[in-house]
Amino acid sequence: MAWAHSARFLTTASQLDQLPGGELPEIAFVGRSNAGKSTAINTLAQQKRLAFASRTPGRTQHINLFEIGPKDAPDALLADLPGYGYAAVERAAKLRWQAVMSDYLQLRRPLHGVVLMVDSRLGFTDLDRSLLELMAPRLAGGEVRLLAVLTKSDKLNRAEGQRALAAAQELLGTIAGESSDIGVTLFSALKREGVGDVAETLYAWTRKP
Repeated sequence: MAWAHSARFLTTASQLDQLPGGELPEIAFVGRSNAGKSTAINTLAQQKRLAFASRTPGRTQHINLFEIGPKDAPDALLADLPGYGYAAVERAAKLRWQAVMSDYLQLRRPLHGVVLMVDSRLGFTDLDRSLLELMAPRLAGGEVRLLAVLTKSDKLNRAEGQRALAAAQELLGTIAGESSDIGVTLFSALKREGVGDVAETLYAWTRKP
């Protein structure tokens, strides 16, 4: 989708108050450090190095914003949040980023949707579940939308993929309640599975009132 291919770097921030204001809808990508977050962003944007994928998971400790749409009149922002859950990161850094991400997900007003990256082979970890609980009030109120993207699905056979999808749908059903703005899809950057579906979902999010 051409809309996603127009992404470009805007700014980086280590604190919430360093992020720009404005009313552009924001879509955040979150997930464990090795869930394939940067790879997914680069695949959706059809750019190899838009989002930096460090060889050392957990090294990215900033919120990186990317503009989407025409340069003179962008119509959305993508936010690449620091990965979480990597053991080698110092405890002080973990705590600081937990606080920043918590504030971002609960308080950031332009936030329209969250893409939660989950390794399809591992399923939802305790940290993923904690993030869902953190967001539950905004999800239940329809203020923020959620798409769980089960990455690295090329590592699973068809039956394993369907089981991973069913397990995710069951878990998200307990979070979603009556909400229709919580979804899940299998995703493979290598095989391009789910790429079109994710791009269409994000495009629709930014055009909802």
